[in-house]
Amino acid sequence: MRQNILIIEDDKNTKEGLKKILEAAKYDIAAFEKGEDALDYLKSNKVDIILSDMKMPGMSGIEVLKKSQEISPSTLMIILTAYGTVENAVEAMKLGAYDYLTKPLNLEKLSIVIQRALSYRKLKEDYESLKKEISQRYSFENIIGQSKKMKQVFETISQVAQTRATVLIHGESGTGKELIAKAIHQRSNRKDKNFIAVQCSTLSKGVIESELFGHEKGAFTGATESRQGRFELANGGTLFLDEISEIPPSVQVKLLRVLEERQFERVGGTKTIKVDTRIIAATNQDLEKLIKENKFREDLYWRLNVVKIEVPPLRERRDDIPLLVHSFIKESSKANKKKIKGISSKALMLLQNHDWRGNVRELKNAIESMVVLSNKEIIGVEEISSYVKKENEIDGTINIKGTMHLDEIEKIVINKALKKAGGNKSKAAEILGISRKTLHRKLS
Repeated sequence: MRQNILIIEDDKNTKEGLKKILEAAKYDIAAFEKGEDALDYLKSNKVDIILSDMKMPGMSGIEVLKKSQEISPSTLMIILTAYGTVENAVEAMKLGAYDYLTKPLNLEKLSIVIQRALSYRKLKEDYESLKKEISQRYSFENIIGQSKKMKQVFETISQVAQTRATVLIHGESGTGKELIAKAIHQRSNRKDKNFIAVQCSTLSKGVIESELFGHEKGAFTGATESRQGRFELANGGTLFLDEISEIPPSVQVKLLRVLEERQFERVGGTKTIKVDTRIIAATNQDLEKLIKENKFREDLYWRLNVVKIEVPPLRERRDDIPLLVHSFIKESSKANKKKIKGISSKALMLLQNHDWRGNVRELKNAIESMVVLSNKEIIGVEEISSYVKKENEIDGTINIKGTMHLDEIEKIVINKALKKAGGNKSKAAEILGISRKTLHRKLS
């Protein structure tokens, strides 16, 4: 693919000479005598490199540089200058020019500088592409994760998003169930409609029916006017019911009808209202256990549980902790106007080995507190000491689930050894009775 070079030179002979030479070198060339005309061309055309004279009538080379950076930040500029204005050319480089050449031009040097600029531009494009690829690989609609379990969650979201299937999200508090619901909505054909979230646990028994289905004027004391419920507000979009287990049995019956027939009546009303609202429910409770205790309707459970997404707790996806920590440090530093650049490897390891019972929410709040209180550019072990319990010895008790593999158990033991050793791999290897080389291999 041929590269595009834009020449700005007020001397007509020099402009035409450069144009002829560079076209012979297989570049696509556009040439102008005025900066204003060249910038108009730049607004609607792709340009890899600008060759611009420093001193011109009208706009100077410095002015062209500043404007071109606003119009096309990826375009590189090479300044052409006389010996007497080299200082101005150096100033232009400080402002972002790639390089400068003095007149009369050495054609061999011109060719080298152009090739070097094009190589630099290609390298920069590759870097930006890599950053984008990493961003896409490690994040999913603001959900950060690269672990196997999170990749399975992402895959399920992608599969279910474009359907109208009801989704049940199960996971501990703080695992990001609402983020997953939003990701499903954003990837669906309903994304331009409302996403309405209802925290069922915060609504009293007497209020939740009105909140979900709305009410008519005079339906109860205080109902001075008719009011739409969340189902109507989310019509065409998505209704997210968080902590679905908290919905009382009397409302569960009405919710089941909406799921089956997509219609309902407002509280105190007789008019049947039809809606096309997608339901995504979430819970941190064992609904099957609640069914056995007659606290949740079995028919509603199966109607909600068309597609189930299990969100793993943070302790089961420790590989994601470094990504989360760095993201939260960047986010919190910006929000709180702090200049925290990162975290020490030892401190990061301690965070990665911590269980975080409050999951991602607890980790995020802890990082924000560390950022706010830290007076250093790098968060160290001392800043995290109040959040991470230091263990003086390895706990000999390991909770083994029936589904755990040997390598998962081994990982827990290694993490505990690293905790005791304060992150020191040699000490951890000694505790485990293996060589440091073996420990490195297992960590890898």
